[in-house]
Amino acid sequence: QVHLVESGGGWVQAGGSLRLSCAASGRTVSLYAMGWLRQAPGKEREFVAAISWSGSSTAYADSVKDRFTISRDNDKNTVYLQMNSLKPEDTAVYYCNADRPVATGSGGYWGQGTQVTVSS
Repeated sequence: QVHLVESGGGWVQAGGSLRLSCAASGRTVSLYAMGWLRQAPGKEREFVAAISWSGSSTAYADSVKDRFTISRDNDKNTVYLQMNSLKPEDTAVYYCNADRPVATGSGGYWGQGTQVTVSS
């Protein structure tokens, strides 16, 4: 069992930055790939970014590439999403996902989500 708790969401003006954190607990958390997905009002949940268990491999949605950076600290069992140059279309609830062998949002464990609101 893996328990995930997101934090760091909030309100920011367009062009600003936020850093989301996802604290994980449970057995062998460091062996899980981790990902971030988001869901805007009236839209389906979509993939944002993912990182392998070792941190050596990352993947991003085209819409956030070059603006968002995913990272992890296995000593702290925490994954981060640094979001820069935020746009109003980034407004959504952001969810942390833990899965093996990859975290694409198709299964695994989920956090409760954290709201990100970007105003124009």
